[in-house]
Amino acid sequence: MKSLSIFFPCYNDKGTIGTLVLDAKRVAEKLTNDFEIIVIDDGSTDGSRDLLMDLKLKGEIPQFKLVLHEKNRGYGGALRSGFGAATKELVFYTDGDGQYDVSELPRLWNKLTDDVDIVNGYKIKRADPLHRVIVGWLYQHAMRWAFWMPIKDPDCDFRLIRRKVFDVVELKSDTGTITIELVKKIQNAGFRFAEVGVSHYFRIYGTSQFFNFKRVFLTLWRLAFLWVELMLFSTKYKK
Repeated sequence: MKSLSIFFPCYNDKGTIGTLVLDAKRVAEKLTNDFEIIVIDDGSTDGSRDLLMDLKLKGEIPQFKLVLHEKNRGYGGALRSGFGAATKELVFYTDGDGQYDVSELPRLWNKLTDDVDIVNGYKIKRADPLHRVIVGWLYQHAMRWAFWMPIKDPDCDFRLIRRKVFDVVELKSDTGTITIELVKKIQNAGFRFAEVGVSHYFRIYGTSQFFNFKRVFLTLWRLAFLWVELMLFSTKYKK
């Protein structure tokens, strides 16, 4: 039976992260008896850290591990910590804000056949305000075209990946551009993708860290450099 690491990047997700950990335990127990659940607290200031430390101290979930960033390292930094902390054969992650449903992990699990290395979710319908839906649609299609993406929704952070991928692929981004870096480097390494539709829900706690002019501009700036690196100077990895 395959072993499983589940991790959540968390930044000011106090209203959702505890429930996600409990849901992850229930789901993991149905899939395997060898699993771990990891939360990367990326310098939260809303009480998320206290909640998570209390959960850890209670010891009611022995598979629960907590990684603490004393300073915020950005979304990419949190994901890199999560991939580094994961020890099991398969690694699943999704965001700590609860916009994806962990109970849909079996959809990915069932798609991970012997000839597939990563199963990527795609949003069946995006549950966001209209302006975010429009921007998200434009971003998704622009990234697929610019980076020749092998999947339809590279911005969907609901992924199940074989741990061996990270013996080959090294990630460097500290920001949200890590999702593009991740997918493209896995593609360049010759690993094989599958996709499955997943639900997407309105955010019930906190606010998005992305949708402001300064952050969008910086993201586009970083993506330009990433495109040069991955599309012009990238070399194929050897698995």
